[in-house]
Amino acid sequence: MPPDLYVSTHIHTDGPIPGPHSLLTLSAAAHSAAGDPLGTFSVNLRELHGATLHPASHREWRTRAEEWLTTRRAARPPALATLAFARWTARLPGRPVFVAEPESYLFVYWYAQRFAGEWPFVGTVPAESAPAHVTAVDLCALASCRARSAA
Repeated sequence: MPPDLYVSTHIHTDGPIPGPHSLLTLSAAAHSAAGDPLGTFSVNLRELHGATLHPASHREWRTRAEEWLTTRRAARPPALATLAFARWTARLPGRPVFVAEPESYLFVYWYAQRFAGEWPFVGTVPAESAPAHVTAVDLCALASCRARSAA
C-alpha cells in the first residue's frame, strides 16, 4: 500500500553531525502520493547549547555572510522548533513518510528524538525513490538554494 503522503525536508546546519553541531534551518513540504501539495513548514533554530561551528562550515558560511544572518533571524529554541515541526506533521491528513536525504535524515531524526521524544513518521524512503514532485528545496529562503533549484 503506498503511503498517504510524503514529507520532504531541506536543512542548513553548522556542522556534519547533530549534537556537537546544530540544525540552523528546517523547511518541509508535504505532498499527497498523487502529488497534491498539502502544506509547508519552515523555521530557523537557535544553536544547541554547547555546540560549536565546525571549521569547514565556518569557512563555507564566511563566504555567505548574508545567508548566515538569514538563518539567524527569528531563530527559535531547538525544543520549541522541533515540537512545532512534530505538531505540524501530526496534523497532516494521512500517514506521513519521511523522504530522506542523508544529511536531512540524520539531523531531523536526532532532533525529533531529542526534543519531541519520537519519530513522527510511519516510514522513510530514500529521496531517489520518492516521486519527482516531492521536494522542499523551493521553500529555502537562501539565494544559493534558489540558484541551485533553478539550475
